[in-house]
Amino acid sequence: MDPIVVILTIVAIMVLLLFFGRPLKIMRWTSYGVLKVVIGALFIFFANVFGAMFGLHIPINLITSAIAGFLGLFGVGALILIHLMIIP
Repeated sequence: MDPIVVILTIVAIMVLLLFFGRPLKIMRWTSYGVLKVVIGALFIFFANVFGAMFGLHIPINLITSAIAGFLGLFGVGALILIHLMIIP
């Protein structure tokens, strides 16, 4: 391979890393978000298990899991209130 091509490739990679940051930082934020969504789905699952006695069912999808995951138990409480007050 021509040395000019190798040097230009290395310089191009360095410039891309300067503009977009390290890929590890992006992967860290992505894995953090996915973990939060999974935890939210588990919160909703347990709310559905215990709420089945009272006729409560919150659908588990990406939006409700993200709300429950990022807001925690307050998000699950908000989803339950929305289900009881707004959705008959």
